[in-house]
Amino acid sequence: MSSIGQLRERSLAYHSGKESGKIHVVPSKACETQDDLSLAYTPGVAEPCLEIKSNPDDVYRYTNKGNMVAVVSDGTAVLGLGNIGPAAGLPVMEGKAVLFKRFADIDAVPLCLTNCFDASGRTDADKLIELTAALEPTFGGINLEDIAAPACFKVEQVLKHRMGIPVFHDDQHGTAIISLAALINAVELTGRRIEDTKVVVNGAGAAGIACAEFYISAGVRRENVVICDSKGVVYRGRTEGMNAAKEALATERSCRTLAEALVGADMFLGCSVGKCVTAEMVASMAERPIVLAMANPVPEIYPEDALGAGAYVVGTGRTDFPNQVNNVLGFPGIFRGALDVRARDITEGMKLAASTALAEVAKSSVPDDVKKLLAKAYPDDHASGMFDGANPLSPRYVIPKPFDPRVVPHVARRVAEAAIAEGVASVSIDDFDGYEQGLLKRLSRNWQ
Repeated sequence: MSSIGQLRERSLAYHSGKESGKIHVVPSKACETQDDLSLAYTPGVAEPCLEIKSNPDDVYRYTNKGNMVAVVSDGTAVLGLGNIGPAAGLPVMEGKAVLFKRFADIDAVPLCLTNCFDASGRTDADKLIELTAALEPTFGGINLEDIAAPACFKVEQVLKHRMGIPVFHDDQHGTAIISLAALINAVELTGRRIEDTKVVVNGAGAAGIACAEFYISAGVRRENVVICDSKGVVYRGRTEGMNAAKEALATERSCRTLAEALVGADMFLGCSVGKCVTAEMVASMAERPIVLAMANPVPEIYPEDALGAGAYVVGTGRTDFPNQVNNVLGFPGIFRGALDVRARDITEGMKLAASTALAEVAKSSVPDDVKKLLAKAYPDDHASGMFDGANPLSPRYVIPKPFDPRVVPHVARRVAEAAIAEGVASVSIDDFDGYEQGLLKRLSRNWQ
């Protein structure tokens, strides 16, 4: 049987078996006796209900709302599969719930919604907004997932203003946050300044557009960004296949193809399709270029080809190559920090803080106990000395690994700091060092 066939059989067995799916609900309080039952439900449950009615903020004291995230999707843009619908997208949302719990001890519920489509089967943004907004009494945060562009932009923007809890579309911002962390460190390694960096983005869907705009927030000049879609360069005056998000990034440069755009570029970011970049294109870029080719399972260009053509830092979306841009580096810690200070929003500053945190972890000396865990998860990388030294930063290691237990606590800390500084937090933290160390201890049971 081929490796693809083996993967299919193993995956189907993993998702079925004795218990279907990947998640279940476990009570946090005892319910073994008649007295327990009287407290968990009637008549005792009336007391916290009345307390919450008198003081709505007590919902965070007497329920699990403060640790609950809804993973909301309509299944219109499932990674690698496209518009497969809400039911077929449910295994992905269950998987997201597993990662929330495994990495950040957040209880997440997958909610795949129907009745939010137009006559052509595409997302009706207004309907999805209404369905999602109705969830606010139950959840402390909303993670939007696999919702097609351009509707996803409106859905998130409206919900962020309408709801009093954090709303975050991970397909847009997750990739942007982690890839910016890689860019921050890659710029340092290659002796560049971020404001001078010329960036070419291939893919003008939710992820590509969000990445480009986020890099601009971080200091990349708008005129130094060129974004391409399936029709070529998005340029000023183009009419075919345009929308408001593309118009904001339209270049005034004369390049019209991806190959032309890459000439002299410092960085390539791929959120598109496999094998669309050639070695010749990489060779035409500026000296020591940065290449993040994130198409899955086949990247825009394979690392060995990019490196052979002169790339200095190369990353992909795959686990089997260095510098994996994996969203699990972001959303667990981002939501952990936002929930812990009861943030009303996830702001641009909080997202930038998450990128900074990831860049900091990659440049920090790795303690011996963490090295043992990384040696188990990444034996080849450990054997090569990737995690050694006071500052292990290198072209093969510009972002930390997902199984580094320091990631979530440090990201959560920086996000919480930013939320408090920006005035969107309802709860303060006096000792951030203690908060980060407490999280590391709390989550350590998941790393044994």
